[in-house]
Formats: sequence, C-alpha cells, structure tokens
Amino acid sequence: METRGNQHTHPAPAATTAGPGGHPGARSGAGGGPEGAGPEAAGGPQNPPPFTLEGWFILHDFRRIDWRRWKALDPARRAAIAREAADFLRQVAEARDTGEGASALYRVVGHKADLLWLHFRPALADLSDLEAALSRTALGDYLEPAYSYVSVTELSFYRSGPGGPGRDLSGDPFVKARLYPEIPAARHVCFYPMNKKRAGADNWYMLPFEERGRLMHSHGLIGRKYAGRVTQIISGSVGLDDWEWGVTLFADDPVDFKRVVYEMRFDEASARYGEFGPFYVGVRTGPDDLVAFLCREAAGR
Repeated sequence: METRGNQHTHPAPAATTAGPGGHPGARSGAGGGPEGAGPEAAGGPQNPPPFTLEGWFILHDFRRIDWRRWKALDPARRAAIAREAADFLRQVAEARDTGEGASALYRVVGHKADLLWLHFRPALADLSDLEAALSRTALGDYLEPAYSYVSVTELSFYRSGPGGPGRDLSGDPFVKARLYPEIPAARHVCFYPMNKKRAGADNWYMLPFEERGRLMHSHGLIGRKYAGRVTQIISGSVGLDDWEWGVTLFADDPVDFKRVVYEMRFDEASARYGEFGPFYVGVRTGPDDLVAFLCREAAGR
C-alpha cells in the first residue's frame, strides 16, 4: 500500500526521520517543535507523543441531494444547473481559488450520502470558503449536509533517522508527498475516522514510546503488501473533529478496501487499540459524469 500521511494506520517504511523543517509552510507538531524529534523532545520520559509535521487541511464534505425538489424542476433547468456544477468542479479540482491543493468528487454508494466533495487546501479558512462556494451554486439549493470531517495531513515520527533531531526536511520528497499529496486518480474511495483506545489495559496513550513505534512498524508491514493497489492518506484530527484520525483509501478495485482493512484487524495495533467510525465508499466522478448523474438520476427517480 502506498502511504501518504501519518504512520498511525498503515505507516510508510521511510517515515523514520524527524526534524523541524518540512516543506515550506510545514507546521511542527506535538513532538516538541523545532528543537527535537525523539522521545525526549516532548512530554514526559515514558510515553511522550511522537514528533509530527502537518501540511494541508482536508475537508470531507458529504451532501445529500433533495431528489424530490430536484426532479420537480424543468429538465432544461436541471441541465443548466448540472452544467454549472460541473464548471464548479473543474475550478476546484484545479484549485483555482488558492493556486495550491486538490479537490475531487465522488458518488457515495449507499444511503449515508449522495456526494463526497473532497478538498485539500493550505488553510482552514480555504475549506470554509469552498463549503460556502458550493452552497452558493444553483445546485447548492438542492443539497443538504449529510456528514463532514475536518483534518490535516500529518506525518509522525517514531524513530530518528540520519541527521537526528535537527535535520532539515524541506527538500525531502517523502515528507513533501505526504504533507502535500495529490488526490490519486483511482476509481474508488473509502473514508473512515478512527481512534486509538483509552480503555483499561488497552490504553494506547499510556504505552511507552518505543512500544508504540514497534506496533506501528509491524502494522505498516501489512500495508506494504498492497503497494500499487491501495493508496492511503492519513490525516490528524485531534482538536479538529470528533475522532482522532481520518483514513482515506483509494483503489481501482474496491474489494481491496475490504482485504486490507480485514487483514489489519488481526494486527495488534488494530485488534487491541483501534476504534473505527462509519465507513463511506464512493466512485470517482468527473464533471461530465456529474452532469450525467444528475440528469439521469432525476429522470429515473
């Protein structure tokens, strides 16, 4: 599995270095900031948090379509609104609003939502602007909020690599790819939020730093088996949303979502310490697909 983001669920093998820098604009996180990257850099001596770097903010914006009102429209009006929505999708996919970031649209399968608008942007305010911009479109009058998730791309370091705590990561392509990722072109998406348990003996946050690192390394070995088939983006959401991390998986074959998640459930990091929220799956939808979906669905309902 190709990993873009944090190590918490399916960590990448190269994420072993820590330092203060990162891609221009990277934020130093809970692990102690610019002076350190190892256990001694933050918290107490027994169970400090890992050093983290943060990049782009992420919004998973799930919407339902009010089909009753939508199909009551004149077909010509529906087509005009659908074309405007397609133009909006083209603009946000190219990040014309900020010049940086990425966006994509997915048709959600099941009754939890109809559409997922996925946005990566440099600032939290950019995500708010995108929410409002969608609501201001003509299609926005027929959309209802279904669910949302706010997070930020995150890379955490459980081991120090070459260069140690003071290493400059500004030119590291591994760091850049994980903090400022592109949205993979895969046909399908799977999103779910997750926590690490804090229950009795299964309290992730009371484990020694080295033990957490060992568990995450073992967990990541499973993910590597899916390299080239599943790409994941892990984002941190502690203090930003109701869960601690968001996991977004991309694959051409949706069965690979089942396979990788199922296999990882047997790994100790998930079996003992993982808690999982609702799963959302969807199909990538381009501008022309959106027009066809809106007009075809209206005619068929």
